[in-house]
Amino acid sequence: MRTSRLSQNVGSVRWLALILLGVIAAAGGLAAALLEMMPADRPGFGWIAALAGLAAGAGLITWGLVVFARAIREPVPMVNSKPVTEALRSVQRKHRGTRVVAIGGGTGLPAVLRALKPITGNLSAVVTVADDGGSSGRLRRELGVLPPGDLRNNIVALADDENIMARLFQYRFNGAELDGHAFGNLFIAALAGVTGSIEQALIETAHVLNIQGRVLPSTLDDVALAADIRVPGTGQPVHIEGESQITAAGGRIESIALVPPDVSAYGESVRAILEADIVVIGPGSLYTSILPNLLVENIREALRATSAYKIYLCNVATQPGETDDFTVAEHVMTLEHYIGRGVFQAVLANDHMPTRNAGEFTRYVQPVSAHHEIAQRYEVRYFDLTDDERPWRHSPEKLARAILSMRDMQGDDGTQPSNGLGS
Repeated sequence: MRTSRLSQNVGSVRWLALILLGVIAAAGGLAAALLEMMPADRPGFGWIAALAGLAAGAGLITWGLVVFARAIREPVPMVNSKPVTEALRSVQRKHRGTRVVAIGGGTGLPAVLRALKPITGNLSAVVTVADDGGSSGRLRRELGVLPPGDLRNNIVALADDENIMARLFQYRFNGAELDGHAFGNLFIAALAGVTGSIEQALIETAHVLNIQGRVLPSTLDDVALAADIRVPGTGQPVHIEGESQITAAGGRIESIALVPPDVSAYGESVRAILEADIVVIGPGSLYTSILPNLLVENIREALRATSAYKIYLCNVATQPGETDDFTVAEHVMTLEHYIGRGVFQAVLANDHMPTRNAGEFTRYVQPVSAHHEIAQRYEVRYFDLTDDERPWRHSPEKLARAILSMRDMQGDDGTQPSNGLGS
């Protein structure tokens, strides 16, 4: 996927210089032509010079306009009431910021993107494409496209929150044949048909929504999830295929796998991880949003190979049918079971458990003591990460502060130099 270079394009005057050179060349060619039409005794090279000047001028002007068009097509944040110069400096600072990759899906990953997009423009989301329920599942079955729902949610998270197109993408139809479909899902599926690939559809959608950053699928293969689940009242675990059926089974997940197991990772996702300075894994449904990415072999190998500082961001609340009664330690040890130890260096978790707005069904993920074995293997940090209105979810603002704090502490201990997130 093409990387945005807005700060470089807008910060330069290449397009203007090319157009000016084109005008000069065209003017020279026109002057040569006028001189040739005047009666005079001169060599017969005037028309050649005139045609060469006009052709060079037209070429340079066209080239300059193309460079200009590319510059203004790249995503740029809305400047609102800020002076244009201040807005452009902000864009340039962001594109010099830390390269961050966030991995996950569902409703958790957008919170990370909303937290980080004001800080750095070098932000990539690697998103699961195993969803088979709701609008995404219907489009997947009927049109044969990758499920667009998680991709859409994360693209919208990177857009201007006040952008009417961002709100339109989240609109769901009610009634008739389109009942339950999100407009953004239909848009992405239609673009995939028009452009011939989901890759190009995501690029064009990013342009339409004017986003900061990139949203990348973990794989372009048609992949499903399968799980062995121990359902209360049954003897042997039940084998279930389909992401939407796993949590609906109402049991305890004993194992989970991709079908087929040997899918290929999307190359741009692997490249983003290898080039990252920070990788944030989660939050999101442990088995159905996070692990589907990490079970893609090349994604897992890229995480092992990258020199990035890697943080596992634990959920605030447990999820019925997936992580009932899980503590922070059980989340971490489940990841270790599938990807091995030492893939990430730090664990970021919540230690604030408000009752206001929590409702009767919220069960917070409980912290573990500093003497627990995971605290011996990882740098475990606790913060208040809860959203005031929906405390079972992360607050983007609190997340931003916590991630910056971990970045600063990580840089201070000499493990990896702090390169200025958002500087």
